[in-house]
Amino acid sequence: MARILSGYNPKRLILPARNKEKGNRILEFIKSSNGHVNNVEIWEIDFADLQSVKNFANKFINEVRELHMLFNNAGYVGGIEIIKTKDNLESQFQINHLALFLLTLLLLNMIKKSVSAKLPGKIAFTSSSVHFSGEIDFDNLNLQKGGYWNPFQAYGNTKLMNVIIAKELGRIIQNENITTYSLHPGVIKSNASNSSDIFGYFVITIIMLFGETAEQGAINTLYPVLSPENTKMGKYYHEGIEKEPREIANDQEIAKKF
Repeated sequence: MARILSGYNPKRLILPARNKEKGNRILEFIKSSNGHVNNVEIWEIDFADLQSVKNFANKFINEVRELHMLFNNAGYVGGIEIIKTKDNLESQFQINHLALFLLTLLLLNMIKKSVSAKLPGKIAFTSSSVHFSGEIDFDNLNLQKGGYWNPFQAYGNTKLMNVIIAKELGRIIQNENITTYSLHPGVIKSNASNSSDIFGYFVITIIMLFGETAEQGAINTLYPVLSPENTKMGKYYHEGIEKEPREIANDQEIAKKF
């Protein structure tokens, strides 16, 4: 995604990274691919730390002062044990949803001021087709209750949250020249999963057998956002094609409460 976006030679492309060293490897990759790195920057952020998200947003507001496109693409698939963040929240809930939502809200006023009818803004949430198995339990959003831990269920819940927020946020800002999206990029071959337990090993095996390339995943993510005809508010896209999400995502009362 970073390589493709840099190919448009944007005024400024900020790539948030949890690990600065790994982030710098992205710059080397982009440089070796097309050379457009002059306006690409790596900024540190840790979505497992809400203060880090706030620090990032404050720095962005003070130093960059304009924002036209926001891709909320960070994601985490947990293992068979519940892992807590620095904020004492379940990791998937915070990294896949809460931190991204917080970052979006902190930067929203800046986006509103930056865009116009001629140059509209875009906010995208990378979700997953697993959201069809997701549930919204207002008494257990932090996934703390219950006995048996199902990481797929937890992941599905957070990805459903992405879809709901994209739709509801889109409804709220529909007159602000900003379009919101949620999307499933496909099952992508990457090293993002945790292989330290049986669950992680199983996930990686499935991905490597049936997954799509990172290039295709990037295209599936970028196409709905960059395509000029995709201007419908809060729509969900499956591998680049508009699709109806799980029915609960269209329930406005649930969305407003959430």
